[in-house]
Order: sequence, then C-alpha cells, then structure tokens
Amino acid sequence: KSEIPQAVYLPVQSKNPRNLGLGTLLLPSRDLGDPNFAETVILLVHYDAESVVGLILNRRTDIPLSRVLEGFNAAKGRSDPVYLGGPVEGSVVFALLQSPAKLEGGERIFGGVYLIFRKTLLEQTLSARPDPGVFRVYLGYAGWTSDQLRREVGLGGWFIFPADAATVFDAHPDSLWSRMILKTEQKFAWNESAAIAGF
Repeated sequence: KSEIPQAVYLPVQSKNPRNLGLGTLLLPSRDLGDPNFAETVILLVHYDAESVVGLILNRRTDIPLSRVLEGFNAAKGRSDPVYLGGPVEGSVVFALLQSPAKLEGGERIFGGVYLIFRKTLLEQTLSARPDPGVFRVYLGYAGWTSDQLRREVGLGGWFIFPADAATVFDAHPDSLWSRMILKTEQKFAWNESAAIAGF
C-alpha cells in the first residue's frame, strides 16, 4: 500500500479571487510589497460587492485588556493581550469569540466564531469572563474595496485559506504566518515533484 504524501492533508489554499468571502483567511505572499501586511494572517469579517473588512490575527501587543478597556468594569484585572487588528481606525475596538451557543447581537463569521463590535455586547461578553483561548480583542482593522482586493489576489499577492477556530485563536500567533506560508510552499513543492514523476 503506497503512502499518501503528507501534502494531501494540508489546508486547501487558493489564489483565485472567486474564493474570497466572509470567514476566509488571507495570507500575504512573500512578494507582497505593503509593509502594513507583511507576515500577517487576516480573517475577513465583512465581505460584500463594495467593501472588505479584515482583522489581523497575529499582531499581539504587550498591552493588557484591562488597560485598553479601562472604561469597562468587566475588563478589570484581565491580563490577556490586545491585538492590532489593522492599520485603519486604531481606536475602534472589535472582538472575536468562539461560542457553542448563538451569540445574540454578534455577527456570525463562520462555525461558532462571532464578531463583536457593539459596546454593550462587548461589556456583556467580558462580564461572562470568557477564556482568552476563545476570546480576543482587536484595535483597528484592515480594509479594501472589493475590486482592490480581488485585483491584489489576482496578481498573486495573497493566498486564501478556509478559516477554522484553531487558526483564529492560535496559541502561538507570532509564528502563525511562518507556519502557514510553509504549508503553501510544501504543497507547491509536492505538486512540482509529482508532476516530474508523472502523477
């Protein structure tokens, strides 16, 4: 029985703009020239015919929630870090929560992952003391027009991955891009060797 190459089990990635949509992950290629997005992993939390909004998942800061959300009683004593969600509107706060139950007032992104952008829901969520492993807060966001992002993908600037909660709430976000870009290169290397071998 022949062994199935490891690459078969890697997440499916695409460079086709038609695969863009809510709940997909963007991974910049090594060639993307924009320093705002170098070595980032971005979850798309809004996607329509006009505009796209994403949150950078792997720019963790040293600033605790308790300091950024000083006006929230429920944030007192929380030492989990805030993330930089993107270069646009750095004072705007978003949160992502993985919840087994429907989150009323939250926007479902995929599976049990919800976007929180209303102050009352954020306070209510914090009051429930969510585990940092399923709850993260972001300052700012990444934004594009839909045409702009499709064009950048078409030019080879981005890989598109299906999102999963393990990636969104990865315990080691600082190495997330490195691990994911390696997967794209391993897959391409396997494809090339398979082609040479006549598969």
